[in-house]
Amino acid sequence: MKLPDVNVLLFAVNKVSVEHEQARSSLESAFNQPGGVGLAWVALLGFVRLATRRGVFSKPLKVEDALSVVQAWLADPRATVLHPTERHARVLARLLIAAGTGGNLTTDAHLAALAIEHGATLVSFDRDFERFSGLAFEALGA
Repeated sequence: MKLPDVNVLLFAVNKVSVEHEQARSSLESAFNQPGGVGLAWVALLGFVRLATRRGVFSKPLKVEDALSVVQAWLADPRATVLHPTERHARVLARLLIAAGTGGNLTTDAHLAALAIEHGATLVSFDRDFERFSGLAFEALGA
């Protein structure tokens, strides 16, 4: 199972992004692999927040359109929404303490914890995920 970060979701939809083709291909491949795609609400909400904001897309999506994209992902039978398990607080704490920081890494650590708990591979263009020990991570870009 692959768990896409918000940047993969954004670039997969933003056709003018330099990263579009790689993100689109990665997301499509994830949907078609055994185990499918794990979706995290924090990434889905981040997608809606950023895709509808000027400055992120040259032409931001209407909120209705962004929500339609999210609904399509959620409706796909190959998608599973990943929820924290009873271990989540412990895994998250271990990741943050080992990283030596919270701040901007807190949401990344939450996604990493979800991936670890569910045996998923986190997919992102953000190399900060490499800091998290025990995380199966697929780096996109370069």
